Amino acid sequence: MAEEEKNGTTMIVFDGDLDKAMASFIIATGAAAMGKQVTMFFTFWGLNVLRKENVKSSSEKTFMEKMFEKMMPRGPGKLKLSKMNYGGMGPKMMKKMMKNHNVSSLQEMIEMAQDLDVKMVACTMSMDVMGLKEEELIDGLEYAGVASYLSEAEEANINLFV
Repeated sequence: MAEEEKNGTTMIVFDGDLDKAMASFIIATGAAAMGKQVTMFFTFWGLNVLRKENVKSSSEKTFMEKMFEKMMPRGPGKLKLSKMNYGGMGPKMMKKMMKNHNVSSLQEMIEMAQDLDVKMVACTMSMDVMGLKEEELIDGLEYAGVASYLSEAEEANINLFV
């Protein structure tokens, strides 16, 4: 495929901090609104952005998987800030400021991304390492490994790591 024909944006979402997740979704929805084909590949801590908030633990999990489950934040509403977290006050202040300035919440941005057909892919290897099961993540995701991401990245003209 010739360079000028490429119209994709791929993004590795590695971090689960609120501010970095927000930046990822702002870029993804902006690119999708411009007509780009967008793929977000969530791996390691980035998977916490996609976690459902109220899911019961599978009884088939190992002790270590259950420990990871308890230690990791559940979904966009529980993410901390990368800077100025202040025991949870930072995210509350940030969300208040966003609301005051009519900025969509992270949950709203996730829904917007889905409406814009942004492909969200959960890394299956990271899910295995962290003991995450498909039923613990939001609906509408695809599940794949790094080879799938690299194939899409090769066909895109913008590739980001957040």
